[in-house]
Amino acid sequence: MGALNAVAARVAAGATVEFRPTGTSMVPLIRSRQLVAVAPADPTRLRPGDIVLAKVAGTVYLHLVSSVAPARKRVQISNNRGRVNGWTSHDRVYGICLAVDGVPRPGAADRTRTG
Repeated sequence: MGALNAVAARVAAGATVEFRPTGTSMVPLIRSRQLVAVAPADPTRLRPGDIVLAKVAGTVYLHLVSSVAPARKRVQISNNRGRVNGWTSHDRVYGICLAVDGVPRPGAADRTRTG
């Protein structure tokens, strides 16, 4: 089980988790090893531009919501470099990024399961 899978399991169980993801696909929004806080998401409230922890085609990503399809209960996930990972159902969206290095993400707290 990869590191993001373990984080996704904790968030899916209701925990808000802080961790330091690696990689460059989300620069400049998230740089490798920056501290992020992710809380359980309410997928029905997501908007393009939100950063979510979601599983797409068997892989867990901390990537952007690039499009929403409320009637089909799914969202499209992409990185910050233009690559679309694909569509995923609401039940595979585990969390929303609340903050990066302590800086709150605008509106994210309103889109948590408890917010």
